[in-house]
Amino acid sequence: MTAKNRQWTTKQDGLDNLELGEIDIPEPKDGEVLVKIKAVSLNYRDTEVCQGEYNHYSSLDSGQALVPCSDMAGEIVASKSPRWKKTGARVLSIFNQTHLTGQIKESDLVSGLGFPLPGVLVQYRVFPDYALVPIPDYLSDEEACTLPIAAVTAWTSINGFRPLGQYLDLTSDDSQPKDQPKDKKVPVLLAQGTGGVSVAALQIAHAAGLSTIVTSSSDDKLDRARNDLSASTGINYRTHWEWHEFVLDATAGAGADYILETGGSDTLRRSFECVAFGGTIACIGYLSGKDADGANDNLNRLNVNVLALRRNVTLKGILNGPRDRFEEMLGFYEKKKIKPIVDKVFKFEEAKDAFQYLAKGAHFGKVVIKVAD
Repeated sequence: MTAKNRQWTTKQDGLDNLELGEIDIPEPKDGEVLVKIKAVSLNYRDTEVCQGEYNHYSSLDSGQALVPCSDMAGEIVASKSPRWKKTGARVLSIFNQTHLTGQIKESDLVSGLGFPLPGVLVQYRVFPDYALVPIPDYLSDEEACTLPIAAVTAWTSINGFRPLGQYLDLTSDDSQPKDQPKDKKVPVLLAQGTGGVSVAALQIAHAAGLSTIVTSSSDDKLDRARNDLSASTGINYRTHWEWHEFVLDATAGAGADYILETGGSDTLRRSFECVAFGGTIACIGYLSGKDADGANDNLNRLNVNVLALRRNVTLKGILNGPRDRFEEMLGFYEKKKIKPIVDKVFKFEEAKDAFQYLAKGAHFGKVVIKVAD
């Protein structure tokens, strides 16, 4: 074990101001484990934290210096926990450390890694024993570290209203009602963009037997989504701005049963226009902005009550998912042998470059920082 513990910190004052420093290696207390972190994946949330823009939760205080990032794969090197008795176990962090089951509570928000709690862009970190899950053997550290936010968010968007253990899988008779009509149409999932959550959703949905549609501003990314992720339909929203019409055309007017709404103010109305009757819109992100553009106020001033009633829509905010859903998802991943898409891997010393690369939005899948071998 090294004498010092290198870590990156941010004062939430810009990506260029990330600082690399050293602290002592912490020691676990009762009920805790010390993890040697092997790989960390980046989320859009991490760039917001570093730039001081993660300010839309009134219960959280911003401004303090902290270690960023929430998603890591590592190895337990010391344990004072009956849950993890042996060292050497490969583990993943859960995002909100106290969110173990059921709907998230406001009190869980203060346990979020990478803000407000110190994050995981560090060589060694202590975790409470309940805040980790085991890594499936078939996944590398770089692949596995992409799962805690992106994949769990996608999984919850699809299965959050289903009982634990009864996830959607059309390829398995066990997950379907016995009296389901044989001619029932295959459910459709619409993913906006090709970031980490959307790519994970496309992989999960395809493995579960769903039909998938993806939007992007890049024809190259759409081609890759069709070729590598088996997306049924790709729509370029730059050349087809009224993309909801193309979703309806692709589904014979029925619409998408599951929509992962990552655009925000500029896309929500279109999601309402192309959601299936009785469908779900999972509100995940706001890449087009948190507020409506003043030039488009009339377009974006939504009467959500009417729009939801018109097609019997469920509109649900998704803040990741609990530990038991994460474990459920990992079982599905292992059963289907899903390999997460890693766009690019940076060295630990190149963390600034990794953040800048993510912020440019050119990635397809996840951006990873390799912390240790």
